Amino acid sequence: MKKWITQFFVLFLTIGFAQNERPKLVVGVVVDQMRYDYLYRYYDDYGEDGFKKLLKEGYSFQNTQFNYKPTYTAPGHSSVYTGAIPAVHGIVGNSWYHKSEKETVYCTTDLSMTSVGTKADDEVGRMSPHRLKTTTVTDELKLATNHRSKVIGISLKDRGAILPAGHFADAAYWMDTHGKFISSSFYFDKLPDWVNKYNDKKQVQKYINQGWDLLKPANTYTQSTADDTRYERIFKPKTKPTFPYNLKEIAALQGDLDIIKTTPYGNEVVAELSKEAIKHEKLGQGTETDFLAISFSSPDYIGHSFGIRSMEVQDTYLRLDRTIAGLISYLNQHVGEGNYLMFLTADHAAAENPNYLSDHGYMVENLNRKDLDKELKAFVDEKFGEGIYNNYSNQNVFLNEETILAQNKDYDQIIKEIQRFLEKKDFVARAYSRDNILNGNASDYHLTLISNGFDPKQNGDLVVLLDPQYMEYFATGTTHGSTYMYDTHVPNLWFGWGIKPGKSAKKKLITQIAPTVSQLLNISIPNGSEGDVLEELFD
Repeated sequence: MKKWITQFFVLFLTIGFAQNERPKLVVGVVVDQMRYDYLYRYYDDYGEDGFKKLLKEGYSFQNTQFNYKPTYTAPGHSSVYTGAIPAVHGIVGNSWYHKSEKETVYCTTDLSMTSVGTKADDEVGRMSPHRLKTTTVTDELKLATNHRSKVIGISLKDRGAILPAGHFADAAYWMDTHGKFISSSFYFDKLPDWVNKYNDKKQVQKYINQGWDLLKPANTYTQSTADDTRYERIFKPKTKPTFPYNLKEIAALQGDLDIIKTTPYGNEVVAELSKEAIKHEKLGQGTETDFLAISFSSPDYIGHSFGIRSMEVQDTYLRLDRTIAGLISYLNQHVGEGNYLMFLTADHAAAENPNYLSDHGYMVENLNRKDLDKELKAFVDEKFGEGIYNNYSNQNVFLNEETILAQNKDYDQIIKEIQRFLEKKDFVARAYSRDNILNGNASDYHLTLISNGFDPKQNGDLVVLLDPQYMEYFATGTTHGSTYMYDTHVPNLWFGWGIKPGKSAKKKLITQIAPTVSQLLNISIPNGSEGDVLEELFD
C-alpha cells in the first residue's frame, strides 16, 4: 500500500511539473509591413536557416487576418500582444485626432516622462504605454512570476518597442534620428552600460559608410519590377530610385542618420541590440521565463518609400532572412535549442501601388487626403454654416458637436447629408455613421472590422470606407490601413519549445496570438482578450 501511495505521489508531482513547465525565453518577432505572400514570393532565394527553417520546422497559420480597421503599426503591435481589438485596448491609430481631448495625440507620447539616452526634454524619448488600456501577454507574464521575469522591447520605432513590452516592462529601446538607441524615464533614469557601449560602437555610421547595394546579381531579382520605375521615391541627391545608394550623401543632405531606417541595416542593428540584451540581461538564463519583444521596422519604411514590388523590398527580405537565421543561431547557442518559444508575425500588410495597378489595366488611383478634407469643409460650411466641421483624418470625419448643439442644428440630418455627399464619390464604398458602427450589422464584414477598431470616445462622427485598392497616399510607394485582404493577411509562424511542425489554412485572427502564448505558458490571458487560441498548437 505504501509503495502504491509513493508511486502515485511521484506521478502526481511529475504531472504537476509538466503542467507548469515553461520555456526559458519567449521571443516575439513582429515584421513591420510584412505581407503573407512574401514568405513564398521570395522563397527560392531564401537560405535554409531563416524563413524556410520556421516554415519547415515550425507551425504556419497560412490564413491569419487582422480583424479590425485601422491596420496601422501601433494598433497592430497592441493587438498582437493584448489579444484585443483597438475598440478595447484603445490604440486606434499611430496618431489621431482624439474626439474627447479635442487635439491630435500620438500613441505613446507622455510628456510627464523625460528622455533617457538623449536630452531630457527631447520629445523623441518622452514616451510610455499610458494610452494602452489593457494588459499585454508580457504584462501577464510579469504578474504571474511576481515580476521576476524580465521583459524587454526593442525596435527602431518607439511604438514598436513600448506597446509590445507593456506596462510592467523592464525596458524598451528605440532609435533616435542620430542612430542611437534611447529610452524613457518610464523604465529607468539612465541607459544600462551595455546599451551605451553598443551606441558607442557607432554601428549605424558603419552601415551608412558601407552604402546599400543589391545582395545578389540584379538579374536574379525576378520577383520585382525594374530598378527604375515611377512607383518609387527618389532620395536626394539621387535623381533616380536605383541601386546603389550612397547613404553618406543622403545622410549628409538630411543632416542626421535617419536614413538607416529605410535600409535593411535597420533590421541588422535591431537584431544586434537584441543579441546584446540576451547576453547582458541574461535572458533565458534564470529560473523564470523571460520575454524579448522584437519589432523589425525597416520593411515598413522601405515599403512606404518604394512599394511592394520594388527591388528594394525584395533585397530587404533576402537580407532579413539572413538576419532571422542569425538570431535563431544565437538563441540556440545562448539559450539552447528547444528552450525558447518564438512566434513571427506582422503588424499589418500593404497595398499595391495604385499607379502600378493603373498602368496594368486596373482602374484605380492614389488619393490626396487633404483634397477630401477641403471638399468636406466647403460642403459643410456652405450647407450648415462655419464652425461645425472639424477635420478629416484616418478616414474619420470629425464634427464639432458642441457647436451643433449651441446652434440648435439637427445632428442626425447633418450626418445623413455628409453620408450622401461622400457616397457620391467614385472612390467611396460606404460612409458609416457612429450609430451605424455602434449598432453593427453582422452581414457587413467591413462594418464589423470598422466597429472593432472604433472607440466612440476617441474616433470620429463618420468613418469612410474607400473602394478596394484606393489609398490616401503619395504617388510613389505604398501604405496600409484598410479592411481589405492586402492589408489584413499576414504571416503567423511558431517555432521552438513545444511546437510541432505543421500548417493550417483555416482562418485565424491576429488577436489569437496573445492568448495562445498565455495558454502555452499557463498564465492569465490578457484582460481585454476574448481568449480564443490557436488550437492546433495544443494537439
